[in-house]
Amino acid sequence: MIKLIKRNAGLSMLALPGFVLIIIFNYVPLYGLLLPFKTYRYNLGIWNSPWAGLDNFGYLFHGDALYRVLRNTILYNMTFIVLGTTLSVIIALLLYELSRRFVKAYQTILFIPYFISWVVAGFAFRSLFDMEYGVINRLLVSLDREPILWYSDPKYWPYIIVIAAVWKGLGYSSVIYYAALMGIDSEYYDAAKIDGASKIRRAFSISVPMIKPIIIMLVILQIGSICYSDFGLFYNVTLNSSLLYKTTDVIDTFVYRSLIDLGDIGMASAAGFFQSIVGFCLVLITNTIVKKINPDNSLF
Repeated sequence: MIKLIKRNAGLSMLALPGFVLIIIFNYVPLYGLLLPFKTYRYNLGIWNSPWAGLDNFGYLFHGDALYRVLRNTILYNMTFIVLGTTLSVIIALLLYELSRRFVKAYQTILFIPYFISWVVAGFAFRSLFDMEYGVINRLLVSLDREPILWYSDPKYWPYIIVIAAVWKGLGYSSVIYYAALMGIDSEYYDAAKIDGASKIRRAFSISVPMIKPIIIMLVILQIGSICYSDFGLFYNVTLNSSLLYKTTDVIDTFVYRSLIDLGDIGMASAAGFFQSIVGFCLVLITNTIVKKINPDNSLF
């Protein structure tokens, strides 16, 4: 063992900063797992604060609020996973068929929304949906139609939220799948061309099956985050309008407002702990199902 350590001393020293960062940011914060079971007091600290048992979790499961936010969170994330994955694969396949001279330009155009903050995007959407000065309402008035109170009517927002999420994440996901397509041996396509296979046939018979492991891996990881939501999307784009909570309120925004109103850190920590446990269980369940169907495509 000592000889092994001495032999790899240089590599160990090279990896040491990474190990230190992992310990500081991934393991030291695990001390905070006490918070969901504590009645946190600022003057006492985490360890000396009195134990609360499962009382912090009782706040989450009390009333119909949990049902509403959990329903919205899961349904939105399922839609994001299915629609986002499908469109990302299609865009990646289209990019793969383009001339290499234009691929970088299209990739850049698709990738730009990923770097735009939801705060900025929120103002952009407000310029579209504002009651008096919004572009869409101005267009409706010019067509002799009644303007729509976008930020007061929740029925439109499931579609707006989905469009906004897909618009922002499409470029990032498609680039991942495009990179996977670039790793496929060109001999497969050459053989298919000789056999007379069309581009659509080559896509469904070669491209999609070859990147299927990447698709499954990313979907499993996304399912693990199905109880989490993009806080910026649901808070900034909707302008946190209380009239839209029926269709736009998710776990993260609900916990944020509860923390602001009550200042209860224990309750907010309990919500985060609940999300993590559910996500962990979903990853295990999904991976087990995939492993039963095809062990080669499972995550572990």
